[in-house]
Amino acid sequence: MNSGKNLILLYVIFSLHLMTNAQEIIELPYSTTTEVKWQGGEKNYFSKIWETQVVTNVSKPSMEVFQADPSLANGTSVIIAPGGGLYALSINSEGNEVAKWLNKKGITAFVLKYRLVPTGDDGVAEVTQAGETILKKVAKVLPLSYSDGLMAISYVRENANKWSLDPEKIGFMGFSAGGAVTMGVAYNYEPSNRPNFLIPVYPWTSAMPVQKCPQDAPPMLIICATDDPLGLASGSIELYDSWLRAEKTIGLHMYSKGGHGFGMKQQGLPSDNWISRFYEWALTEGLTKEIASE
Repeated sequence: MNSGKNLILLYVIFSLHLMTNAQEIIELPYSTTTEVKWQGGEKNYFSKIWETQVVTNVSKPSMEVFQADPSLANGTSVIIAPGGGLYALSINSEGNEVAKWLNKKGITAFVLKYRLVPTGDDGVAEVTQAGETILKKVAKVLPLSYSDGLMAISYVRENANKWSLDPEKIGFMGFSAGGAVTMGVAYNYEPSNRPNFLIPVYPWTSAMPVQKCPQDAPPMLIICATDDPLGLASGSIELYDSWLRAEKTIGLHMYSKGGHGFGMKQQGLPSDNWISRFYEWALTEGLTKEIASE
């Protein structure tokens, strides 16, 4: 009996080892600041308010590697910035689940934990109660957040050989507040950390207003829904128009229904398949390579 229990214990330990070591965690370099101060550590918990797993109070940027199977890998990579009002990260439906889907298409993904507004025990509760003060608090942190995004691009490009990646096929995808981070990346890159393509998904254009399209702007695909309750459809159209007027490569999928924060959630709507539309676009633009159907 004892030997049987020992075998079970060993199996559990081995399984936990596989789970915790399945992905690599990269701690990113970052510039310190005295204007924003965090107390306590990063928190990872299930939010009953949003009914999903979240990460809050991020003070040190990092990213988790989701490497595509070598038999499928095609050299393309995408850095993913989950949303959550810059108070939280919807780490599953706008992060890990996106990465796993991309892996099946041979794309290596990096889920980015960028710096967030400092919060206490429940950052989600705080953002739901923030009201009109939210933009003031977000404005202080957002430059740090997109600098983390730029650093992530630099890190992936500098270490592309490590993961057998093409340093000229690095995309940046962000959801809602992560979409604001994506736009911050789009407006502030240098040659060394220029993304090769951008995918803002229902980007929070109130936090990061649309600006002049850069002269060497990367290809961009925007995803949003007309019925977004935060009114983000008009900002997405404005962003699309800025790239269009500059004669840059630009696409837009504006769904009539989908709401906000749909990510990888299944609602029985055409917006459920937005990520397949991204993949088709990436194939069309030569940003990735098709793999055999499963």
